[in-house]
Amino acid sequence: MHKHASNPSDTYPCFTPTVFTRHNRFLHAFIQDHQAWFCVQDLGRLMGQPLNERLIQKLDPDQRRSVCLLKDGKIVDALMVSESGMYALLVHHFIPENRHLRQWLSNEVVPMLRNAQASSSENLPSLSALNWAGVSVPLLHYQHHAWVKWRDMPELMQVQRPFPIAGTR
Repeated sequence: MHKHASNPSDTYPCFTPTVFTRHNRFLHAFIQDHQAWFCVQDLGRLMGQPLNERLIQKLDPDQRRSVCLLKDGKIVDALMVSESGMYALLVHHFIPENRHLRQWLSNEVVPMLRNAQASSSENLPSLSALNWAGVSVPLLHYQHHAWVKWRDMPELMQVQRPFPIAGTR
């Protein structure tokens, strides 16, 4: 068993999950860095199979983690599995009902999580890089437009016109 701090929020990032319901059972899940994460305790209830920490340790380190989670109005230390970890557990503990659970997770839960994240981050600016003819400049995406810093424009303009303009020598 892990030894955790008395206050989980001191040790792990804290998340407010989206709560899904299936057969009167709750599933707490969230998206971080485009990756869906599911509460192990909830997933075990939905699978009809208690998923203990020893079993979860068999997953790869990038498929499991402990986080601070706001669950039922309380901040708790929760063991979570990634989307690929969830599928691995469903394959490992196969029972016919898990086929329907997997379909629900794949076709409803994960798309809803991703759609909610996309709509909430749509108006937030994001950064990338523009690579053009060997030149790389920072690019800001905001309100459905790409923005380049004014000071980077001369460098881009030089790349755009590698040949002399007609009539100049």
